[in-house]
Amino acid sequence: MAAVGQASSFLSRAADAGRRLTGASQAPVTAAVVLALLALIQVTTSTTVTSGPTRDPFLRPPPEVVHDGMPLTLLLALLATVPVALVRTHLLLAAETVTLANALTLVSGFRPTVAATIALVVVGYLVARYRGQRAWLVMLLPFALILVFPLGAAGDHPDSVAVMLVVATVAGMVGSTARSRTEEAARRTSEESLAGTLLEHAALGERARIARELHDVVAHHISMISVQAETARLTTPGMPPEGAKRLLAIGDTAREALSEMRRLLGVLREDADPVPARAPQPGLADVADLVDGARASSGGASTRLILHGQPRPLEPGVELTAYRIVQEALTNSRRHAPGAAVDVSLDYGATALKVRVRDNGPGLVAGAAEGHGLLGMRERAAMVGGVITVGSGTRGGFLVEARFPLDRAGTP
Repeated sequence: MAAVGQASSFLSRAADAGRRLTGASQAPVTAAVVLALLALIQVTTSTTVTSGPTRDPFLRPPPEVVHDGMPLTLLLALLATVPVALVRTHLLLAAETVTLANALTLVSGFRPTVAATIALVVVGYLVARYRGQRAWLVMLLPFALILVFPLGAAGDHPDSVAVMLVVATVAGMVGSTARSRTEEAARRTSEESLAGTLLEHAALGERARIARELHDVVAHHISMISVQAETARLTTPGMPPEGAKRLLAIGDTAREALSEMRRLLGVLREDADPVPARAPQPGLADVADLVDGARASSGGASTRLILHGQPRPLEPGVELTAYRIVQEALTNSRRHAPGAAVDVSLDYGATALKVRVRDNGPGLVAGAAEGHGLLGMRERAAMVGGVITVGSGTRGGFLVEARFPLDRAGTP
């Protein structure tokens, strides 16, 4: 019907009005004044034009009754428009007043003014947009009741009641859609921000860890190169001048490399570890504490440390790598086989160190790909010349076994 088309045309203007009403501080008051003036003009114009025997399209009563209902019509027109001025401070109160004023207009036998309809669209949109769907559905209740149970003179023009119900419904749906989109955008932004923060913290932590390990392991060896070159140059009798020159160059190069590496480590540790860590890097002597911690965190599940051979100091790089592999293997056991018993075995051989970590859990799942932890184990082992194998044990469970050659090992 024509009224439905007219109500639909208000929709885009209502959305713009809703955005304007939440913008400038004086916008709600200005909008209320404009709507009130439009409503008064429409009421008085309809009353003035009505002078013949035909019924006016705006007012239900015949011409001789129009003047008697004029004060009530004007009052309802003002109540349906003026509360728009309060949408910023008292949105729900303004929405209830506008809704009830339009409903009473219908019950009194009059058709709501165009300005009152616009006000209803505006408050319906804003309530659904900023107060949620439940508050908006309450606004529809008066019109739905009047449509189902005609009150007063509302039964004389059910089309007007239906139009107001449709207008309020469409305005609320637009507001609910805008609210959903805003919430989804905010949630997506929050998730992206959280993911970025976690990634940044992980990257900073990894940079700090790499910096510490490089400093503790690589810097030690570079320093030894410099010291040994200088010692050889000064203590070797009968060394040709060319040889002494070469050793001096080796020492200078080692010192320059050490300075460059420390500069790069400073970049890596910037903002990642503002307070220098004073604790030494862990080694095989700390595996016992690692096993104790794993036993405590697993709720008392059996976690044993088994030693073969005579424990002795090894290269810092080998000890650190072995410790990290045991640490990662214990973490994997707690994650994938909670409650399973775990045996950690360190075998100090004459030429190699063997590290075994075995649990009695479900073992390796067929077709499962290696994760970053297992790949990291392989890379660490390869850096110190070791090899590592992972998979299901011969008696079930999961087995991590690493072998490190000790031909370069020695007491520090």
